[in-house]
Amino acid sequence: MVATVTPGLVDEILRLKKERRAVILAHNYQSRELQEIADFVGDSLGLAYQAQKTDAEVIAFCGVHFMAETAKILNPTRTVVLPDANAGCSLEQSCPADQLESYLKLHAARNFYVVAYINCSARVKALADCICTSGNAPAVVRAAPADRPILFVPDQNLGAWVMEQTGRPMELWKGSCYVHVEFTRDSIEAIRREYPDAAVVAHPECTYAVRLLADEVCSTEKMVHYCRQSPAKAFIIVTESGMLHRLRREVPGKEFIAGPTGHCACADCRYMKLNTLQKLHDALRDLTPQVQLPEDIIERAKRPILRMLEISR
Repeated sequence: MVATVTPGLVDEILRLKKERRAVILAHNYQSRELQEIADFVGDSLGLAYQAQKTDAEVIAFCGVHFMAETAKILNPTRTVVLPDANAGCSLEQSCPADQLESYLKLHAARNFYVVAYINCSARVKALADCICTSGNAPAVVRAAPADRPILFVPDQNLGAWVMEQTGRPMELWKGSCYVHVEFTRDSIEAIRREYPDAAVVAHPECTYAVRLLADEVCSTEKMVHYCRQSPAKAFIIVTESGMLHRLRREVPGKEFIAGPTGHCACADCRYMKLNTLQKLHDALRDLTPQVQLPEDIIERAKRPILRMLEISR
């Protein structure tokens, strides 16, 4: 369903952005309206780079909570607002910091090197040795010390894919993205029969059974490059539905089909879709809800994020 945009709302957001000296960042999974008004649209890695180098006084982050936290960690003196404070993440929720801390203390003798997928809280990042995204996870794991066992948190599906790519054994935290595990082998096989000439492009957060059926497994940012360069004219996109808008805008002339989950033909993240133009407007107007973090968490979480950015350059 296409959202109804109040006349003048976009103009008012742009006025507030200028008044607040703000930058608007939007994740690939945001709605079409938010992607089109954003200054930058990208995946977690690309947006982390944008947050690192911005000189804006206010960062309006159209994404979910852990993304806005990452922007705050990289810009502790700037104001960071999230249009809807309830925009969370099932992966973040699957790995509470106190549980991870207890696990690391219980297994202290193993001296784990903790690689934390960026889809986690600031407090979990503060316990990690290095952060990764789906786009750079193999590179981060390859750069990990060879003499320390790796604990990969919180996404077990991404972690399993990284082991396939690198050959490096890891212990995996039992977390998953509720959207990506909804895709099933049967649903992908069914849509492939309907579109036999379409290439299947899947996110590594999908299960092994789905990844096996894909022509390409990659991050959302790499999906853009793959679809642009591929000779295929149609693609079944097995990730959150917001990605379809960016692909259609940046790779014109090709057909993009929503990969069906086990229950429907559209994979919407209920958290990502909590953000709206009206909520963005209100956040810029009121400078709330703001992301606030303790100084010690910022300092501890910043080190593994910067380590990731350095590896990924």
